[in-house]
Formats: sequence, C-alpha cells, structure tokens
Amino acid sequence: MNPQIAHLKKVIEPLRQEIINHKVYSMINDIEDLKIFMQYHVFAVWDFMSLLKTLQNNLTCTSVPWFPVGSADTRFLINEIVVGEESDVDLYGVRKSHFELYLDGMEQCGASTLQMLLFIDDLKLHGNVKEAYRVSKTPFQAREFVDFTFDIISSKKSYLQSAVFTFGREDLIPDMFLSVINTMHKNFPDEISIFKYYIERHIEVDGGHHSHLALQMTSNLCGTNEQIWLEVEQAVVQSLKRRIGLWDGIYDQIVKNR
Repeated sequence: MNPQIAHLKKVIEPLRQEIINHKVYSMINDIEDLKIFMQYHVFAVWDFMSLLKTLQNNLTCTSVPWFPVGSADTRFLINEIVVGEESDVDLYGVRKSHFELYLDGMEQCGASTLQMLLFIDDLKLHGNVKEAYRVSKTPFQAREFVDFTFDIISSKKSYLQSAVFTFGREDLIPDMFLSVINTMHKNFPDEISIFKYYIERHIEVDGGHHSHLALQMTSNLCGTNEQIWLEVEQAVVQSLKRRIGLWDGIYDQIVKNR
C-alpha cells in the first residue's frame, strides 16, 4: 500500500470508529426514525454527486472543442466511478443515479422529499446555495455538511476533492444498522425495499469497486508531495468531523420527535 495512504488511514481511524459506533444507529428503531434519518442524509447523497461531477469536470474534458486533459489513467478512474454513480440500475433494472434511487426510497417509506426538492428547484433558479437553504428550511447540520463540501469544491484543488471524496465520504455502515433495516424490511417490505436495495447497492458498488478506483485516483493526484498529503489529511479529518456533526443532528431530531 502507498505509505501516504497507509498513514492517512491510521490518522483517521479513530474518527471512522466514532462514525461506525455513533449513537444514531441505535436510535433508528422504526420507520418514523428512518424517515428523519433519510430527510437529513439525502443532502449528503446530493452533495456527494456534486463533488463527483466536480472531479469529472476537472480531470477530464467536458467541453467542446475537446482536448486531452491530464492522465488517461486518472480520466478512466473518474469516468468509471461516474458511470456507476450517475447511471446505475434500480431494483427493477431501470437506470437511475444513486441520488434518484434515494429519493425513490424516501417516497416509498413516506419520508418527505419536500425540503430536498425545494432546495434543488431554488438552486436551479438562482444558483445560490445560501438562498436555497433559506427557501427549503434545510436543517442546520445538513447546511454545515454541504457548506464544507462546497468549500472543497471551491478550492479548485483536485487532490483535495479526490481525497475528501475517497476518505471523507465513505458511508461506513455498521452491521447493527444493516440488521435494523433487514428487520424493518421483513415487517414492512412495501415501505423499505427500495432503501434496503440502495444500502446493499452502496455496499456492493461504492464500498467495493469504487473505493479501489478512488484510492488509486487520490494516489495519482497527490503523488509524493508531502505538503499536498498534509493538506489532504487536514481536509479529510474535517470532512469526517462534519459527518459526525450530521449524525449528531439526526440523533437530536429523532429524540426531539419522540
């Protein structure tokens, strides 16, 4: 393994464990709890796609006239990930992005998509993230999470974007949460089947094939520059802390709802 990658993994392991063992998972006991989780988490699913497309725009040529950009190896890595994230298949074999699949899962279980759809509609209309927050009444913790992602996007540093994409956006799904979802599916198959499929697909695609591609992409972009790896470490640590903050917000909302 790349020694810089190995070092980074060691540094962030305590934060990864904090996410894996977060108290929010033990609070998701029924569909009402899951609805709250999804209504917050959908913002992280959406901005993941924004980070992904930023990488594709920066690492490949997405304009006309076309010119070769950067390394063909890196172009392959990001394009391969985009194909899977932007045009995967749902459980009926219909082509969907993972974000659209998540929205389908929300609608099936009765979680409100109103905030997310209002956010997107206003952002399309005005192009202002802060205004879209206001119009949609986006939860504070979701705002903080998205704001950090867009700070990384605005940095225009592909190596930071790739590292946060690779290490900071890895949805660590503990066995306990999978067990809860599987139990819910047995009791409410008509409400949970799409979300269950999303989780399974995420583990299969994102946690498997895509994680290897993303690791190689980050390694290619960072090279052996120690200053770059230091920047990367700081950004990834902050990204994981934002994920913990998002989970804290979901936990607090579930408690409040009860």
